[in-house]
Amino acid sequence: MSAQSRITNLFTRSTRANLEGEELKRNTEIIMNEFKENYPKMNYLEEGFRYIIEEVVKRVKRGGKILVCGNGGSAADSEHIVGELLKEFYIKRPIDMSSKDRLMELFQEEDKDMIDHLQGGIPAISLVSQTGFLSAYGNDASYDMVYAQQVYVYGEEEDIFIGLSTSGNSKNVVYAAKVAKAKGLFVISFTGEAGGKLKNISDVLLNAPSTETYKVQEYHLPLYHLICRAIEYEIFGDDI
Repeated sequence: MSAQSRITNLFTRSTRANLEGEELKRNTEIIMNEFKENYPKMNYLEEGFRYIIEEVVKRVKRGGKILVCGNGGSAADSEHIVGELLKEFYIKRPIDMSSKDRLMELFQEEDKDMIDHLQGGIPAISLVSQTGFLSAYGNDASYDMVYAQQVYVYGEEEDIFIGLSTSGNSKNVVYAAKVAKAKGLFVISFTGEAGGKLKNISDVLLNAPSTETYKVQEYHLPLYHLICRAIEYEIFGDDI
């Protein structure tokens, strides 16, 4: 599959119609340029990850959260992504002054260490982490629906759904993406080259340039690090 044929699969029609080309911070542009230099095989995805950064930042600022899921190595990647979002990743994230002032008012010096260690975060939930729910629902209802059920309960219109599937066909991720789409979430999929069933559900498809599972996962790591780092900088960073 050529880079040109890949890029034609990148967006749904509705997403393409809504591209606004908003200006990103200069440091975010530097981060993206570094990525393109280091991973030239994924340069065809630039339009996609640029749009993801813009849309996710807008939604988070309006109160949205990020729901993430996958299986196996992609489940570990889901945990990794959420870990980068909930705490400082690459730059300092001070908590807002109103929260700090309220904590100081209530607890003063006795818990200063607690207050000093709090960090700004980007709301995110790993759907793979709910062990009690996953085992109960999977046993009683359907393992194929364990992520979709959580998206149905957690998901709201300003939210973002990220599904990771190297084939693009993992049934539980596909069902979750469908529920997310129906509830108005912004649907992002990380897949291998073909995109699978997720290709036609996603608002943005990030299809890595390989069909081999381990290679796809190796491409996914720097790609989601780029996105997490850029989102962090857009929300918490100063421009230069």
